[in-house]
Amino acid sequence: MASKLTDLAIDCADPGALARFWCAVLDYEVRDEEDGLVTIGSPAVPEGGRRAGPVPPTLTFARVPEPKIVKNRLHFDVNPTDREQGDEVRRLLDLGARRADVGQGAESWVVLADPEGNEFCVLASRHP
Repeated sequence: MASKLTDLAIDCADPGALARFWCAVLDYEVRDEEDGLVTIGSPAVPEGGRRAGPVPPTLTFARVPEPKIVKNRLHFDVNPTDREQGDEVRRLLDLGARRADVGQGAESWVVLADPEGNEFCVLASRHP
């Protein structure tokens, strides 16, 4: 038996704001909110980690006092499901993302950063 990935914990300055950004990016909803901690997850799998088999992971945003300083060692790759990459990049920029240069060069993906500077990639191909 192996483990399954059910949650990613993300340190940040403003858990509520970052959770709202990622809810809009991923079509997630807030699952739990308490002082300095916000958890979001897919509305398609409300039972999340309690469900047998693969599930979309929840994201938990935790307030920490220190700022982000260097490039992330772990990042998200997102795939647009109902629009082309360029349209999705524009939508994410409108939500508060910004373009990021991590030395990627000329690649098929676009590197953005969320409102707190966490880098993520918008891939060109669509996957269900």
